[in-house]
Amino acid sequence: MTGELQALLTRLHEKDYKLTPQRKVILKAFVDNKDEHLSAEDIYGIVKEQYPDIGLATVYRTLDLLAELGILLRMNFGDGRFRYEFSNSDVHQHHHLICMECGRVQEFADDLLEDLERRVGEENGFRVVDHQVKFYGYCSECDRKKA
Repeated sequence: MTGELQALLTRLHEKDYKLTPQRKVILKAFVDNKDEHLSAEDIYGIVKEQYPDIGLATVYRTLDLLAELGILLRMNFGDGRFRYEFSNSDVHQHHHLICMECGRVQEFADDLLEDLERRVGEENGFRVVDHQVKFYGYCSECDRKKA
């Protein structure tokens, strides 16, 4: 078991949740696919191979729990299903470029909004702790196909 997976399992255990085989295999799927924005159906497809008895309802319940505990971040990219990725509450979340043709999600980490975030906070007496930005458009591959 990797150190990262062990740390996640320890975090779950510290919150008094059992470390069931289903939860372990779902967390492992995220560790093995860190750069992906996985839906419940994606996770189900991955874990079904390793754990054939798991049900889609179990995957949904586990994802809901992990999001509630702050282990996963749940995002809506407008494609009719939630996507999940690891949450890192220590830093600003990265932002996303979402292709409206193929659905590909690309991340970028430039945080160009820090000045705006500070100004909004100061002018409104509001302590901003984070923000999310999503850009919708066409990836270079889909844009070439349209031309």
